[in-house]
Amino acid sequence: MPLLEIENLRTYFYTLRGVVKAVDGVSLTLDRGESLGIVGESGSGKSTLAWSILKLVPPPGRIVDGSIKVDGMDVTKMSEGEVRRNIRWKKVSMVFQGAMNAFNPVYKVGDQIIEPMLLHTDMTREDAWARAEELVQQVGLPPEILERYPHELSGGQKQRLVIAMAIALEPDILIADEPTTALDVVIQAQILNLLKRLYREKNLSVILITHDLGVVAELAEKVAVMYAGKIVELGTAEQVYENPLHPYTQALLRAVPRLRGPKTRLYYIPGSPPDLRNPPRGCRFNPRCEKRFEPCDREEPPLVEEEKGHFVACWLYARR
Repeated sequence: MPLLEIENLRTYFYTLRGVVKAVDGVSLTLDRGESLGIVGESGSGKSTLAWSILKLVPPPGRIVDGSIKVDGMDVTKMSEGEVRRNIRWKKVSMVFQGAMNAFNPVYKVGDQIIEPMLLHTDMTREDAWARAEELVQQVGLPPEILERYPHELSGGQKQRLVIAMAIALEPDILIADEPTTALDVVIQAQILNLLKRLYREKNLSVILITHDLGVVAELAEKVAVMYAGKIVELGTAEQVYENPLHPYTQALLRAVPRLRGPKTRLYYIPGSPPDLRNPPRGCRFNPRCEKRFEPCDREEPPLVEEEKGHFVACWLYARR
């Protein structure tokens, strides 16, 4: 049985201007000890999918359909108290996007790191502080940093401390939402190496959400490509990078600058992502697609298995 099983998930935001279908019919699985990268443009639903797994979708959003099973327990059917006691931090934890704003500025970082341990376990404050010292050393920081306030730390230090907080209760699944955003390339490499080490040493299942296809290639075994609230391609990293099937995936890879090989003009995807209050009929990528043909603007393509473990939602393959 998969550790995480998402089936036909729909998370909508009910705004005054209409219903935003942020995640619309997403299904995927994650096995124990497996790493999954989720990529796509801003507004494709990546972060909303992560928030849904933790049942932390901010209002006016809510999960309207589908199931999210973590170790066999359906999160969507649990009360807030049950999710807090049984799922968050213990089973699934998250490295939130924007570590710069993740800490309360008026408390020492040590007090904030021990908070989930005090809330979710029977640890005394002394035991929790000792555990926090172990955690910061695991992420490559000295124990004295626990006595500092957030404004005294660099961006890389804050990101490491957010990761330390996320692994405090040794969860089964770690979700990292844009963990390298706003960091320079040297710190980005250090954070990626840290995540890789924790993933291997602790047998974590990791979900990595990012715009950076290079980051995903570095860490993920499986890759899901999202566009306009849907998964348009899913497979192993090798399958998706070496044999991209969906025109959107192909366009994303063509837009990545290359250091080696023949010099070519940098590609960009024309147009912009659709308004999810009123998404295009049929395939949601069809207004921007160079390969669209007759059924693309009428019918939504199903997600089909083109080769073993490699799925794509495109009429170029579904019609076969």
